[in-house]
Amino acid sequence: MSYTRIQQRMEVLKTSGRKALIPYIVAGDPALTVTVPAMHAIVEAGADIIELGMPFSDPFADGPVNQRGAERAINSGTTLADVLKAVSEFRNDDCDTPIVLMGYLNPVIAMGEAIFCEAAAAAGVDGLLIVDMPPEEEGALVQSAKMAGLDLIYLAAPTTTDERLQIIGKATSGYLYYVSLKGITGSSKLDTASVSKRVVHMRQHVTVPICVGFGIRTAQDAAAISSTADGSIVGTVLVSQVEELVDQPEKIPSALKAILEPMRQAMDANG
Repeated sequence: MSYTRIQQRMEVLKTSGRKALIPYIVAGDPALTVTVPAMHAIVEAGADIIELGMPFSDPFADGPVNQRGAERAINSGTTLADVLKAVSEFRNDDCDTPIVLMGYLNPVIAMGEAIFCEAAAAAGVDGLLIVDMPPEEEGALVQSAKMAGLDLIYLAAPTTTDERLQIIGKATSGYLYYVSLKGITGSSKLDTASVSKRVVHMRQHVTVPICVGFGIRTAQDAAAISSTADGSIVGTVLVSQVEELVDQPEKIPSALKAILEPMRQAMDANG
């Protein structure tokens, strides 16, 4: 049995007793020239997997910060083809770090599911997280992704029933993304104790690694979450930092690194 790059990374982390740090940024925010340097800086800071946002004009599951990130990317002219080019360029210097493309169905369907999956795999993408594609959707994208060897990552929420958890767990490969808060990204305050309790419960129904996102802003948050979960997913605080430096894009990579390094250290110390 061959393992994907994501599965290999999660297995190595498990064996070493460490947890995954998974940052999210939007490709092309605020310009494509920033994306690849930012990705490399993120890896230098200790990221295990990168979630790269595919900009979309109606990112309804995202909060205001991430929505503005998508708007900036679109305004800079970033297309889906450009996102794949950025991944390919990143792969020139990094063949190890898994990359997950996160986004919505419409741009993928516009390109063509099979064409997209083949191009994504060729560029060096490892997994897809399509927010508005439920696990029951065994359509062209799912089949094309499997044929291309891409992991399909699905979302579970605090309101997800045990029955549905089992469906999601069977459909998911790589890791399951647990949305720790009700609502959109960046909303509410993270209750790490209740999240940890929920993750423990989910393990009764899910065998894939469980990584937690939404609301992780500090090193303490990341360490607390990863004490129970298999990984911490960090997004809004990074996109917010990008927003602050829109007029100084050359500072973005080092600024993202400065946010993530304490998270990595706190997670490792917690292990």
